[in-house]
Amino acid sequence: MKKTLSLLTGLFLFASPTFAAETTAANVQASVDMLWVMIAAILVFFMHAGFAMVEAGFTRSKNTLNILMKNVLTVAIASILYFVVGYAIMFGDSVGGFIGGSGYLLNGVEDVGFFLFQAVFAATCATIISGAVAERMKLNSYLLLTIVMTAFIYPVVGHWVWSGSGWLTDLGFVDFAGSTVVHLTGAVAAITTVLFLGPRLGKYSKGKVNVIPGHNIPIGALGVFILWFGWFGFNGGSALAADPSIVPHVITTTLLSASGAIVSSALYTQFRFNRIDPSLTLNGALGGLVGITAGCANVSIGGAVIIGLIAGVILVEAVRFIDARVKVDDPVGAIAVHGICGIWGTLAVGLFDVSSGLFYGGGASLLLVQIIGVLAVILWTGATTGVVAFVIKSVIGLRVSKEEEIAGLDFAEHGSNAYELRDTIFSTHSSISPEFGSELVEKLNGLPNGKASTSAN
Repeated sequence: MKKTLSLLTGLFLFASPTFAAETTAANVQASVDMLWVMIAAILVFFMHAGFAMVEAGFTRSKNTLNILMKNVLTVAIASILYFVVGYAIMFGDSVGGFIGGSGYLLNGVEDVGFFLFQAVFAATCATIISGAVAERMKLNSYLLLTIVMTAFIYPVVGHWVWSGSGWLTDLGFVDFAGSTVVHLTGAVAAITTVLFLGPRLGKYSKGKVNVIPGHNIPIGALGVFILWFGWFGFNGGSALAADPSIVPHVITTTLLSASGAIVSSALYTQFRFNRIDPSLTLNGALGGLVGITAGCANVSIGGAVIIGLIAGVILVEAVRFIDARVKVDDPVGAIAVHGICGIWGTLAVGLFDVSSGLFYGGGASLLLVQIIGVLAVILWTGATTGVVAFVIKSVIGLRVSKEEEIAGLDFAEHGSNAYELRDTIFSTHSSISPEFGSELVEKLNGLPNGKASTSAN
């Protein structure tokens, strides 16, 4: 004990004095800015819980585990790939205004906080695909698409708009928080993949559109509230500083646009179908959020309400058009929410921007630039995703077998279920053959294809 005290005394005597850095107004402001961006990044990360709940609630119970695995793996894969290559492509030194070429593995990057904020955005873009392809896409095929999406397709779009030296930035394109960069990019990748994938079994038969209801709308509603909550960080954090002249305005326009969309989608479904449709109204909230994301810092508070009101109506008609007219099977409405409302939100900037919008005397030049940006992102994402989907389909296939789809991806892909459904799935009244069930079990146990073990215990 005495030796320990002597040693500590010696250390105190010979220790060099240290002094805290001088506190200045600039240091305090930098700390507050950093804190706000970190809080916003955490809010955006929490949005993935919302995506998982929306997708799980709006689909059938037999696919819940598969949806949860897709969402959690998307976050992990996207974060790592964005660290390795995505950030460099998006924010590295520009090559012709098209792609970044430096900063791989964050080499030379000092602002790690900015990387973190952008990384959670990249994961958000990729997870949009998950809902649209739910209930019939192979997990490994989805993950391969996620890899290309987060490592290359999305970062290129981000470089065009947010790097500060991209060609769309030079044209004057405005997308404050990502109606096009994040949401439209994800939606175009989703619809391209769905076109290769095809609809779920039983969705369309003899020219009729069949409704396949979700198993837990309360969970879906919880997901919507989580997404709405996280969106305050999604849009507010895009200011990249705790700027009192921007952040409160952005959060207010975000709140009011979503509120307007909820009201209009509810009233419109009452008018259209003689009842308020819960699923469409819940998706209306997300449509309003996507719609305001591009212009949340550039439009007035009144303009945000109008954008939301229009987004709610657009969402209802877009879901009907995609589902019934085009016959593209999107179980959660992701293409309408993120794609159609993303286009509307981007074009709305050209109309409602208080400094350059058409309705504020700025002429049609900004609106034209917004149109060019939307078309460029659609062409780029559609073409690259199409190539990737074609290669995956040709090599390993995109879709699970008919038997696996009927059984549900929880058991087919993971050998388990989110709920106790085994008795229901393999009952004598089930449309699934008993041989299929035993074959899956034996595959999970490492036995030869469909051949049961004959050894006695």
